[in-house]
Amino acid sequence: MKKSKYLFPEDYMADPSVHVFEGKLYIYPSHDRESGIEENDNGDHFDMNDYHVFSMDDVDSGEIKDHGAVLSVKDIPWAGRQLWDCDVAFKDGKYYMYFPLKDQNDIFRIGVAVSDKPYGPFIPEKHPMMGSYSIDPCIFEDNGKYYMYFGGIWGGQLQRYRDNKALESAVIPENDEPAIHSKVALLSDDMLEFAETPKDVVIIDENGKPLLHGDKHRFFEASWMHQYNGTYYFSYSTGDTHLICYATGDNPYGPFTFQGEILTPVVGWTTHHSIVEFKGKWYLFFHDSVPSGGKTWLRSMKVIELEYDQEGKIKTIEGLEDQQ
Repeated sequence: MKKSKYLFPEDYMADPSVHVFEGKLYIYPSHDRESGIEENDNGDHFDMNDYHVFSMDDVDSGEIKDHGAVLSVKDIPWAGRQLWDCDVAFKDGKYYMYFPLKDQNDIFRIGVAVSDKPYGPFIPEKHPMMGSYSIDPCIFEDNGKYYMYFGGIWGGQLQRYRDNKALESAVIPENDEPAIHSKVALLSDDMLEFAETPKDVVIIDENGKPLLHGDKHRFFEASWMHQYNGTYYFSYSTGDTHLICYATGDNPYGPFTFQGEILTPVVGWTTHHSIVEFKGKWYLFFHDSVPSGGKTWLRSMKVIELEYDQEGKIKTIEGLEDQQ
């Protein structure tokens, strides 16, 4: 089987969002740290407070460059705490970083920070995006339009919303009820706001039925979108069942038909990824907690080559078999 490799053993970095900018791979991870906060289902122990940017010229033999801290909680006017997974998009000479952050009421919103360079520094807007909520933004460009996928349940607070409105109290579905969906919204021309009301990203089974909450393959967090041979691949983490899965469709909104597992469980509770093509090969970027001895809030980012079969199915990678 293909072997993975750790990308930056000097520090704990997780949730890598990866893009090709200026002919290089740029990696935008969250930055884990030991803050001493007790572990809980809200994820308070994931108390990240800045972002670094990394770049690589070559995955197999090239060195990785740390461009340093490019955005910190202290720089963001509306900040509360917890800078979780971010993503970056390029349009018209500007780079836009989208980040989830709890505001001063401990509610996750999504903010935007802007730079002239892919490696920052990024200057945050004064306010979060109007109507934004939850976590894990992923930006996907398609025919000149930019879409944001976002959302995560449990600590990501997605269960607190229905139809883009906050509920009086959070509701997790029963196992025999449809799962909570990820969200997608077209971005405005200036890349700073939603251009439309966010829509559900519906994952269906082979019979056209939405996946149920009790299905181990249902969406939990960590949306990612890519295209391969004209097909749209929506991939995501299943959270408490510790899988990276994918579903396919024929447009950015879906619905997406479940296809299979990309990555089986790794060491550590969370699993979070991105998929990118670079120099004719496809790669899966992800993380595990092996270097920290299994501390799920201290994760290390990795990369492994991703392979498709002749029908466009992604070949499953065994997370625990690969401990390089």
